[in-house]
Amino acid sequence: MYQSDNQKNYLKRIQRQRRLILFSQVAIIFLLIFFWELLTHYGVINSFIYSSPSRIASTIKDLFLAGNLFSHIFTTIFEVLIAFILGISFGFIISVIFYEHPIIAKIFDPFLTVLNSLPKVALGPIIIIIAGANTKSIIIMALLINLIVSITTIYNGFLNTDKTKIKMFTTFRATKKQILYKLVIPSSYTTIISSLKLNIALTLIGVITGEFLVSKKGIGYLIIYGTQVFNLDLVMSGILLLLIISYLLYKIVVHLENKLLHKK
Repeated sequence: MYQSDNQKNYLKRIQRQRRLILFSQVAIIFLLIFFWELLTHYGVINSFIYSSPSRIASTIKDLFLAGNLFSHIFTTIFEVLIAFILGISFGFIISVIFYEHPIIAKIFDPFLTVLNSLPKVALGPIIIIIAGANTKSIIIMALLINLIVSITTIYNGFLNTDKTKIKMFTTFRATKKQILYKLVIPSSYTTIISSLKLNIALTLIGVITGEFLVSKKGIGYLIIYGTQVFNLDLVMSGILLLLIISYLLYKIVVHLENKLLHKK
């Protein structure tokens, strides 16, 4: 494919900008780690409370050598993926039902608003009594946090579909089902992607909250256990692992975004 000199120069500028952004991000991370280690080494900040990069690395190494590291990581990732898939699936299905039957949406709207404003941790004891102190309780906790937001986001995306296009489809005698699947849903891809990004973050929050309450394995368990025994190195290691998991999950959602937008 032929490209003009202006196009080539533009693409080169974009590539240089991306490399500059990536280099700056990596440099900021390394500088933070360097100064953190330096300040703890010379006692400027208390390494017992704030830990240090070297102590965190040592703690993660010990977890790996003990054979516990990947067990905790995979437990949390498994719970997040299950809750995420259930949340986005139920959220999409319920949003379609609300769009197809506005009267149902109006009936449930105040209930969704109240449930969304309710602190989900307050329901923790009830969830544990009903579902037991196990993985099911953790997934239910995550669902309570991510489901209502998914429903609200996707449903509002459906409602914001261009009314002129809907009238045009109606003029050509398209059925409600055809309008939904050929126009409304494709037009809401951007909103659905936004819901995915928000959902994955809320799901991770819900899973960690659930692990704080009932889990005997997972990153949340490591953090709460480290707090109980005043092992702040373990707490900071858990937080670092959460940051890494959060980034990887975000990249997966971005990959899905590229697929959907390309399809669009």
